[in-house]
Amino acid sequence: MNSFEPSGIHSSEVGTSPIVSVIVPTRNGAGLLVECLEALGRQTYQDFETIVVDDASTDGTSEVLGSHPDVKVVKLPGERGHGFVAAVNAGLAVARGEVLALLNNDAVPDPDWLSELVGALERNPWASMAASKLVLYDRPDTFHSTGDYYSLDGLPNSRGVWQRDVGQYDREEEVFGPCAAAAAYRRSALADLARSGGTRPTGKVLDPQLWMYLEDVDLDLRARLRGHRTVYVPTAKVRHRLSATGGGPLASYYVGRNTIYVIAKDLPLRVIARNLPRMAKAQAHIVLEAVRHIRGPASRARLRGVAAGLITWPRVLGTRRRVMKSARLSAADFEALLEHPPDP
Repeated sequence: MNSFEPSGIHSSEVGTSPIVSVIVPTRNGAGLLVECLEALGRQTYQDFETIVVDDASTDGTSEVLGSHPDVKVVKLPGERGHGFVAAVNAGLAVARGEVLALLNNDAVPDPDWLSELVGALERNPWASMAASKLVLYDRPDTFHSTGDYYSLDGLPNSRGVWQRDVGQYDREEEVFGPCAAAAAYRRSALADLARSGGTRPTGKVLDPQLWMYLEDVDLDLRARLRGHRTVYVPTAKVRHRLSATGGGPLASYYVGRNTIYVIAKDLPLRVIARNLPRMAKAQAHIVLEAVRHIRGPASRARLRGVAAGLITWPRVLGTRRRVMKSARLSAADFEALLEHPPDP
């Protein structure tokens, strides 16, 4: 990824770069992309560019993009997909904004989405990232995420997931990190994370070692270790079709593997040592549940993913050394940011 040149948020002038770049990765999601781009076209905030990264789609994506000449298109070569991480990194490499927003192609933002995210970053100079209020596409009264968190058992989760919205998450406040399905980041923060060497190869924002799934968890953990913080913006609302372009066995495999990778890569040794029984118990529970449903392809894929993570986690040790060396937070302060897992 190209280096970022950090600066503050400022009003755009004629001939200058837009304040915001919205990056939409897509693969064979032509039907989803139509509504996503239409929603971006209705944004009340106008000082932004839209970058769609077409990850070697073989459906009608090219035709959809052809009807949106204002959209900047980055086409990844070949017919085999390069993965979500590669697509996002390719979009970031050409983005010009000082605020860099990620939006899934299966996400539909409200008209004030960008305005609210940018406003929250302006109001909260301490925040490097902004998390949206994500709700289910077909059940907009039910949360998908109001910011993400990470537990001491080594498992990530989304605040409010599956809860009905009765106003319990209507306050603008700090959260552990954003869900990358719809989030905004200061360019300066992503530049800092790219320089800190937490990816392989180095110089990227998202880590290509993960390929897809939990890449935003990895980013949130690295950001927290570097001292970056996130504001949750309840007025930045997005409807999300969960795993509309992924899911199934593919997701199960990479979630299983990458959960192990993230523990090995991003958690200080003190945190692992003090919470290893919790982590082992959590993984044992996942394995037992998968075995109970072994006839299902997703369960079998989850087992393969956990096994792959346990066998191949030393692959991330080189990256881990750079992550730990660049950390600004002490292990104790970092551990204090993690959630206690719920009682079984």
